[in-house]
Amino acid sequence: MKKEVLPYSPDAWVDEKKTAIGYEVSFTKYFYKPAELREMSDILAELAALEEEAKWMMAEIVEGI
Repeated sequence: MKKEVLPYSPDAWVDEKKTAIGYEVSFTKYFYKPAELREMSDILAELAALEEEAKWMMAEIVEGI
C-alpha cells in the first residue's frame, strides 16, 4: 500500500474489516471455448436454397387456392 498506492493517492485507506484472503477464478475467462463459426459462403448458399424451396412451396399454396 505504502509503495504502490499512497505515492499516487495520499488520502487512500483500507477498511481492514472488509479485507479478505482468497481469489476468484473466472471460469468464462479460462475455460470458455467459443463455437467455430461457419463460412459466410456456406451460410449464403444455404439461405439461397431455402429461398428457392420457399418459392416453390408458395407457388403450390397459391396454385391450390
